[in-house]
Amino acid sequence: MTPALTGARHLYRRGGARRLVLPILLGLLLPGASFSTAMAAPGVLLAANENEGTLSVIDPRRGVELARIPEGGFTGHEVASSLDGRFAYVPIYGDGNAGTPGTDGRKVVKIDLTTRRVVGKYEFDHGVRPHAAVLNPHDGLLYVTTELDRTVSIINPETMTLVGEIPTGATLSHMLVMSHDGRFGYTSNIAPGGISVLDLERRKLLAVVPVSAKTQRIAISADDRMIFTADQTKPRVAVIDTATRKVTGWIELPAVGMGLTPTSDGRWLLVAIESASRVAVIDLETMKVVHAIDLPQYPHEIAMSPDGKSAYVSCSVTGEVAALRVGEWKVLWRTRSGPFVDGLTWAGHERP
Repeated sequence: MTPALTGARHLYRRGGARRLVLPILLGLLLPGASFSTAMAAPGVLLAANENEGTLSVIDPRRGVELARIPEGGFTGHEVASSLDGRFAYVPIYGDGNAGTPGTDGRKVVKIDLTTRRVVGKYEFDHGVRPHAAVLNPHDGLLYVTTELDRTVSIINPETMTLVGEIPTGATLSHMLVMSHDGRFGYTSNIAPGGISVLDLERRKLLAVVPVSAKTQRIAISADDRMIFTADQTKPRVAVIDTATRKVTGWIELPAVGMGLTPTSDGRWLLVAIESASRVAVIDLETMKVVHAIDLPQYPHEIAMSPDGKSAYVSCSVTGEVAALRVGEWKVLWRTRSGPFVDGLTWAGHERP
């Protein structure tokens, strides 16, 4: 993130716009939408509105916001969902950015998507800035990066109790991805930039891989052989071999990237280019950018649909979520979410 954008984001978070919008929007079911009908469908898209402390529920077929739910804390950046799609889990990070002053969040909240209410929480006894949350379908546990403790905390999502932690061996362990068998976890450590390799079964740190002076988001390939992370000092993506745990190559970008995710068929890697308001499409055979899609301002995070046919992008400055058709690289729809929309995830029986 550029210093100018970081400053604008921080001022907006603390400014009068939030005080004006928040009372109007919290917890409202939007006109004309049937939430129970939407939840009976194959799934919904969840979007964390960072500058409002709310969670948007979006119909991914029509591109319509169905509800906006208060998270019970300020503010959540990321979101995970239960395996059955009934609950959402939002770590309450605080009002700062990574590595900058601000409140130090200390809780993870559980939201019932049917009743649209917070129904549980786990609260740490000190500030940890919990950020990224991933539900492991193989052990049923929720893994949450806890930056200030330099750990990944493990929470039982049924009882909302802490059951363990894994050290990351690095500062600012911000984002987390898992291997598809649920055995290994990988965190992106913003500064000094690198990734930590975690054994989730033995709850052990295996390695810290240096990448750059500063990195950001992280993704894992469909075959679990590669980790990708966006360098913040140069316009490029690092490629890390999961077997050797070494950087094996770089993919050049038109500008510095942020959120990134591969398509489920393993053919493409999508990278959000915030400064250019575009998503770059990388061919993973040639390791080159082959397409660029124009989007609303500040595309930030990318999530895939379970069938792999659509990609959803949070466009933070305009407070919108956009849907892209994979392969055709066309924008299917855009819908309003909330102020500085950030994290995205799918909720439903069908999972990416």
